[in-house]
Amino acid sequence: MTSALAKLVPDGLRRGTAVSVSGSTALVLALLAEATQAGSWAAITGMPYVGVAAAAELGVELERLALILDAGAEVAAVLSALIDGFDLVVLGPPIARGMQAPLARRLAGRVRNRGAVLLAAGPWPGADLELSVSNRRWRGLTDDGFGHLEFRDVVATRRGRGAAARPRTVALQLPGPGGAVASGEESAGRGVREVAG
Repeated sequence: MTSALAKLVPDGLRRGTAVSVSGSTALVLALLAEATQAGSWAAITGMPYVGVAAAAELGVELERLALILDAGAEVAAVLSALIDGFDLVVLGPPIARGMQAPLARRLAGRVRNRGAVLLAAGPWPGADLELSVSNRRWRGLTDDGFGHLEFRDVVATRRGRGAAARPRTVALQLPGPGGAVASGEESAGRGVREVAG
């Protein structure tokens, strides 16, 4: 894990777990970047709006990433096949929101058995780890609205089971000045503008 993400997820994404991420596609991509750079294979389904250029800027190894726009009517079969074939499977918000608890439990069992990681972009029933992002602020604009958006400060919160049972809040730059995730403390002294996103 980069030092910035290690503050949020000190043990990284543990195999055999389900993780939910709310409020930030960029955090999902930053976690994918860590995994793919370490040699893992990943698949994203149900997120047709994910930008490949944005993923690459955040450090995702695109040659280790499969994009499945829509899981279709046979969601359970498609997700089972992805869990069997990839180290990390990302589910878009429509799939995560529409997931029934019995199917979520079956998929979580499959994830544990296969040693994969299920990463839901939204709430997930029985998630082992829950990450959320709030207080998004873009930096780089002057008071009169001129300049270029350079990076975005966010507050990320972790809750979960076991070692993650104690909530933790971390300031991050997502994306940071170089495009990848960075620690939030480096942002002092720059112009701030509240912008949705």
